[in-house]
Amino acid sequence: MTFKTADLYDQYGDALQVAGPFFSSYGAKSRFHGRVYTLRVFEDFGLVKEAVQQRVDQSVLVIDGGGSLRCALVGDKLAEIALNNGWQGIIVNGCIRDAEDIANLAIGIKAINTCPVKPAQLGDGEREVEVRFAGITFATGAYVYADTDGIVVSALPCD
Repeated sequence: MTFKTADLYDQYGDALQVAGPFFSSYGAKSRFHGRVYTLRVFEDFGLVKEAVQQRVDQSVLVIDGGGSLRCALVGDKLAEIALNNGWQGIIVNGCIRDAEDIANLAIGIKAINTCPVKPAQLGDGEREVEVRFAGITFATGAYVYADTDGIVVSALPCD
């Protein structure tokens, strides 16, 4: 599916949630979409590692990292695992690291910023819960569309 978030907004208007412009793109894929799978973690990538190891079809991992800028929740190794397991993209309310290497991977990655610090790996957090950041609510099973203009979320797929 080829789409532009601006065109989706023109077509669906208020049926979409539109994220605030807080994210930068890091993966080689600037346009991605899919069903949302959510995580809520804080400075711990244990659940992130488990999630990207799951084989999926047309899914986007949405990680609410509480907006922490003190460590990265995704690096090049996790991004590559996600790519190889069918994830279309990852949206991080927090940081990533290994940005130069991620820029060469054919996956969409949106995050607030970068940070070289590695997080804990305890596995603390929650899976498949509603998370709210950037002015919108992400729920597992909703649909997210992201491109260079921004991020929009819909309860139903946009055709």
